[in-house]
Amino acid sequence: MIRKRVLVVDDSAFMRKMISDIIRSSDSLECVDTARNGEDALKKIEKWKPDVITLDVEMPIKDGIQTLTEIMEQNPLPIVMLSSLTKSGADKTIEALSLGAVDVIAKPSGSISLDIKKIETEIIRKVKNAATANVKLTKKRTSERVQASYKPIQSDKPIVAIGSSTGGPRALQQVITKLPADFQAPVVIVQHMPKGFTKSLAERLDKLSLLAVKEAEDQDVIEKGKVYLAPGGKHFRIIRRGQQMVASVTREEPVNGHQPSVDVLFDSVANLKSCHPIAVVLTGMGSDGSKGIIQLKRNHPKTIAISQSEATCVVYGMPQAAEKTSLIDYVHDIDDIHTVLVQKIPKKR
Repeated sequence: MIRKRVLVVDDSAFMRKMISDIIRSSDSLECVDTARNGEDALKKIEKWKPDVITLDVEMPIKDGIQTLTEIMEQNPLPIVMLSSLTKSGADKTIEALSLGAVDVIAKPSGSISLDIKKIETEIIRKVKNAATANVKLTKKRTSERVQASYKPIQSDKPIVAIGSSTGGPRALQQVITKLPADFQAPVVIVQHMPKGFTKSLAERLDKLSLLAVKEAEDQDVIEKGKVYLAPGGKHFRIIRRGQQMVASVTREEPVNGHQPSVDVLFDSVANLKSCHPIAVVLTGMGSDGSKGIIQLKRNHPKTIAISQSEATCVVYGMPQAAEKTSLIDYVHDIDDIHTVLVQKIPKKR
């Protein structure tokens, strides 16, 4: 097996040693070098030509955002951000993901981070996944451009449910920020992301969007024209309370290795009475969401299921698994998905 070459970038000598030791413990990864800041990293990228980079957010001389921006402009590479769980760290990490970083790993708490061994499995898994990511997305369109008008659904109770993972924050931005202010459906989202980062993602989407976007809280009333993002580390369901749809946010066991889980959200929407679901599966590793699509179609045969095209996915796993159910109605490039949603949702009467 040819090992994937990894460059570890962190201003802490302790963290560089710990992370590089973890990388070297994997049979499929090789730590070729470490760098102490962005300037050092750019030189070593030229020297080693790594397959993947782990990049600290907060560094002197040239920080993670500046470094990431230069890498993505000059020669895009899969980058996994390592960030503290401070508000500043989370905000910068979400910015990094919107600029093309593949994933994020939350640094363990503590001044010296002696408990980093606790996330050894996560580091190896996310770095290995990143090595398969498509960061040089093709400009060629593989799905037909949305030009023909789609007939609006015959329902006044649509609900849009979206699932995404690796590469998802950037994809969500491309969908949510293009929806109009008078969008006549609620939007509920599961994005695989560690606890502590989803609030920053919701705040960023809220600032960039015409719709109000928030991190979902237990008992939130789900209203049309608003977007609700599952909090990291908790499952997110939609339940009925009288005539209202309400958020149920709970900490449980992971499903498909994830909490929140797309399948959990989709299953909950499938169990709603008197609604017309539109399910969207975006870029991500694994198959979370595909079982939920089956359940949605079983309970609501008129469910519209949309997946992101392979050419525009950072990782094609989740959309591919959804498509293998043979229940996907439309496959579209990320730039077109909002158009389908807008055309399918009936206008305000």
